[in-house]
Amino acid sequence: MQFTEQFEIVVVGAGHAGCEAAVACARMGLKTALYTLNVDLIAQMSCNPAVGGIAKGHLVREVDALGGIMGEVTDGVGIQFRLLNTSRGPAVWSPRAQCDKQAYRLKMREVLESQPSLKIKQAEVAELILESTQHSAFSTQLEPATGHVETTALGCPADESGILANREGHDQLPHSSPSLGEGGDFDLDQQPTINDQRRILGIRLRDGRTVGAKAVIITTGTFLNGLIHCGEQQYPAGRSGEPAAVLLGEALKKLGLRGCRLKTGTPPRLDGRTIDWSKFQIQPGDPDPTPFSFRTKRVAHHDAQVPCYIAWTTPETHRVNRKNVHH
Repeated sequence: MQFTEQFEIVVVGAGHAGCEAAVACARMGLKTALYTLNVDLIAQMSCNPAVGGIAKGHLVREVDALGGIMGEVTDGVGIQFRLLNTSRGPAVWSPRAQCDKQAYRLKMREVLESQPSLKIKQAEVAELILESTQHSAFSTQLEPATGHVETTALGCPADESGILANREGHDQLPHSSPSLGEGGDFDLDQQPTINDQRRILGIRLRDGRTVGAKAVIITTGTFLNGLIHCGEQQYPAGRSGEPAAVLLGEALKKLGLRGCRLKTGTPPRLDGRTIDWSKFQIQPGDPDPTPFSFRTKRVAHHDAQVPCYIAWTTPETHRVNRKNVHH
């Protein structure tokens, strides 16, 4: 099959996971392409512009220990850092940073564009290109004279020990065994099985171009068949105002992959200039911020952190919720 372009690795989606996957592959020396619907929104932080917190903070640290980039970018653009649960044992300490949303995506794009072996592509991936091959897997036969059970696969004869020899002459264990009947006897009526093995060849884009790849990593997040609920209205979208990846979602369904949705919650956007901050309890950042990355000595905005503020619901809030919960 002729391809418009050829890469070793194709990564679909340029959110947190896609950026990490693309950089990891490129740093291994693999020719990598990162596909996204909009290059201006690479690593866009959708709702709460925070990195970390309980569980997620540990995950980001683990990714960083493996050479990831999310922690370093956060240290460069974070505007408030807090280490949570410090009144308890170190096992539950959890780093959290509030980030400058615009600065985060710009910094992440800068990291990606400076990475050798990595190309950033703006296009919609419509489907995967697969090569399907069918073959007879195993047959079981009984030798009349000895009663010895012989197992063969793919034309590779079994040696006297019953271990299959592959084409290079090395011994390998069978992928499956003859089935056992009652009492541990072999089922001599077992028929050859047909295995349908599919191998990835690449991707097809919405405009019809094809891109070859030895492996495809899909990190589409909320965009894959994305659906937005706004009040009682529903409509397809990735983030608000951006299209969902419908074609790829349907293509994956046809491959037999089961899809399900994880519901997120988007807070309202408020103009800080319209809020009376004196009504809230201030929550400053740590005086000596703990960096996310093990490679960071000091966070960029160490002495210029932005405070957060804490608010509580009221009986009136609860009343409104109870009155409208059926919606």
